[in-house]
Amino acid sequence: MTDRRYRVWADVDLDALTHNLDVVRRRAGAGVRVMLVVKADAYGHGAVVVAQHAVRCGVGALGVGTAAEAFELRRAGLTVPVLVLGTIVDGEASAVMRHDIQIGLHSAREITALQETAERKGLTARVHLNVDTGMGRLGVLPDRAHDLLGRIHSAQNLDLAGVMSHISSPRGALDEAAARQAELFQHVCGKARTAGRLAGWTHIANSAWLFTAPGPHLDTVRPGISAYGVLPGDLPGADELRPVMSMHCQVALVKDLPRGAPVGYGSTWRASRRARIATLSVGYADGVPWALGNRGEVWVRGARAPMIGNVSMDYVTIDVTDVPGVAPGDRVTLFGSAGAPTVEEVARRASTIPYEVTCSVGRRVPRIVRGGEELLVPSTARPHSGAGMGRERGAIERAAPGELATRVGPAAILE
Repeated sequence: MTDRRYRVWADVDLDALTHNLDVVRRRAGAGVRVMLVVKADAYGHGAVVVAQHAVRCGVGALGVGTAAEAFELRRAGLTVPVLVLGTIVDGEASAVMRHDIQIGLHSAREITALQETAERKGLTARVHLNVDTGMGRLGVLPDRAHDLLGRIHSAQNLDLAGVMSHISSPRGALDEAAARQAELFQHVCGKARTAGRLAGWTHIANSAWLFTAPGPHLDTVRPGISAYGVLPGDLPGADELRPVMSMHCQVALVKDLPRGAPVGYGSTWRASRRARIATLSVGYADGVPWALGNRGEVWVRGARAPMIGNVSMDYVTIDVTDVPGVAPGDRVTLFGSAGAPTVEEVARRASTIPYEVTCSVGRRVPRIVRGGEELLVPSTARPHSGAGMGRERGAIERAAPGELATRVGPAAILE
């Protein structure tokens, strides 16, 4: 049924999220903490709503990309551990520490800067040293890790909350380079443990590694895209997951065109016969990849219909000559529901990756949250003495109906 309140909307299915988190939990193994990655507004799904539901499902920690994303979660009342996996800037450091947000540490310079700020403010920075085992973006090289762990250990205002790395291959353990990364990380952790410099959580497993490598997976895993029902590159286990997001719009206009009539900017499509077209109330400003022009498909009236012409900022045009009965107000699904293209299919047709498809769903597209009223999922969090940590493994929680918070803008910094 079309939700006629909206020209375009995205359904976020919390029951699918519950299912996917249970798949992740089983793959992670008993006693392994799940840190759900909710950066980029939970890959476009809505960070606050996703995070709140995940915590009710027993997720013990959250990972974000920026300090602003962490502040958004704190403003929404989430008290579980939150780790900024990326970098923070110096001006954010004191607010990050005040609100008990953990910090990814990637260089010797950051150790000095954080210690100086923390000492001046009378605060403590809880840090995870990132070891660059082959990603090449952030983190310290393995031969520097031992010395920097020593510096963290000696710093009065720094608390080592973990050591982490990141698998670079989207093929996970199916790629030999990823296996070498994992071996190198294990070596670094082993050396630190022997020297008494290893503390906190150890984590390297992202979605690709979690679904391709046998356990054990250290004490923490960091699933991202898999929790939202997507796996890159047709990895094994994709069929176990359910899509959390589906994107929909309404038919705005239906009209008949004569043979030879052009459609769209640049007239890249012309009717090869008398054609019936439908103009959809969605465009690239809403997240439809521009590259889908003359290549994409949608689901309408129980059938696939091709996109024709270039995708516009506010509109997409489809050929419904062979789909009887299409009328203004009809619901059209762009991806994510039965019969419609999958996120992976949309990405292939647009020559991009699934991550970009969901992350690009625009701000003017309302997320309609469905399901999630009841859940029964064993927690994967371990007990900890600090405030706001996840529930002890084995605890069960049943959610209260309608217990969802209003989204908070990610730009606000808590002072």
